[in-house]
Amino acid sequence: MSDKRKRIWGWYFFDWAQQPYATLGLTFIFAPYFASVAAGAFEAAGSAASRAEAQSLWSSAQTIAGLVIAFSAPFLGAYADASGRKTPWFVLFIATAVICSAGLWVLEPDGTNLYLALILFWVGFVASESSFNLNNAILPTLGDPEEAGRISGGATAFGYWGGVLSLFVVLLFFAENDTGTTLLGLDPIFGLSGEDREGTRFVGPFIAIWFAVFSVPFFLWIRDARERPPPPSFGMILSRLGSSLKRVVTRRSFGSFLLASMFYRDALTALYAYGGIYATLVLDWSIVQIGVFGIVAAIAAAILSWVGGLADHRFGPKPVIRVTILVLIGVGCVIIGMSRESLFGVPLAPGSALPDIIFYVCGAAIGGAGGALYSASRSMMVRHCTTENAAEAFGLFALTGRATAFLAPALITVSTQWTQSNQLGFLPVIFLFATGFLLLAWVKPEGDRAVTWSDTPEPA
Repeated sequence: MSDKRKRIWGWYFFDWAQQPYATLGLTFIFAPYFASVAAGAFEAAGSAASRAEAQSLWSSAQTIAGLVIAFSAPFLGAYADASGRKTPWFVLFIATAVICSAGLWVLEPDGTNLYLALILFWVGFVASESSFNLNNAILPTLGDPEEAGRISGGATAFGYWGGVLSLFVVLLFFAENDTGTTLLGLDPIFGLSGEDREGTRFVGPFIAIWFAVFSVPFFLWIRDARERPPPPSFGMILSRLGSSLKRVVTRRSFGSFLLASMFYRDALTALYAYGGIYATLVLDWSIVQIGVFGIVAAIAAAILSWVGGLADHRFGPKPVIRVTILVLIGVGCVIIGMSRESLFGVPLAPGSALPDIIFYVCGAAIGGAGGALYSASRSMMVRHCTTENAAEAFGLFALTGRATAFLAPALITVSTQWTQSNQLGFLPVIFLFATGFLLLAWVKPEGDRAVTWSDTPEPA
């Protein structure tokens, strides 16, 4: 295998290694488990709106985590570019994510260690996302800009297949349904107690083991350059970052893209984070049902991310971004208009399976469109940066993706508390997607490929 192919596959393996933190943790296993445990704890404490409080607690923690990621990413990216050293940061962040995810075991069904588990999950999430942001900055070094869409789509698809496999393993051998058995009708393996939900709680250690093991190819095949400048001072980092922010103002396409992606990525993160919680609190799904939903979504994401990468290679990333946003707006409308009892105000027969079927379709749409959307967004970023400042540029990409990370969770929290409805709590997500879609009008299909950052004069 050539060195170029090794580097590409090493980069692919990071997506494979990191994906279960999102698939198993943020969306389909741990988050719904946390929501059900938190709702039970609040109900036992006498809360009249325990489910809404459980969703608000989760969204509040996500808000704080998003702000930490937002404001640390540009500094981290600027330092990584100036120093030429990314590997030590990867070691630190991956180790933190592994330790924190392993600690999720402590959340017991009666609510014991509820807040400790909440802190561990979101600290690990910050570390995982920080490493992911740095990994994105490697993309421009893997091939020409014309290849970026195909490479990005391939990595996203590969990562989702990792999510599918990990979800299959957890559902078949660990996570319990209401009867205390797995999807195969067996007790959780390794002697874990289904009655104490130990199979579901093992999702944390499982994520940790997966992340640690499958990061090995990444560290073997992705290396820092041998020649590295001296470590930059903090003042130098601030100066460099300040100059970059000023130049963004003069680059209309790049600035518009950062602003558009700020809104639509915030909305997408909200869909990922609350999909499983919605299924738990609105449709009363079990962990196993949510896991099957996750498999459907992850398979769709793997296939459509790859297809999206091919479409990106042929048509460019902008059309892919637009189409996927429209699909996700449609999903948001369905989420708001559906409950176990009715669909857009039309009553459903008691026990109707229609909401379940529709939400499975929504899961496929969220997974497929979401995967293609993020892949195309990475490709669009390549058209707005150079290899010399990729980490810094992707740091700004992370900043704008997280600068309003508090916005969707905060709006969902306010909307949920105000309406006392889990469905209407999702209404802000539609407005965020629509805002991002409108701002894409000022983004050039080929980005700023003819303009480098050094060519762009600083504003007076």
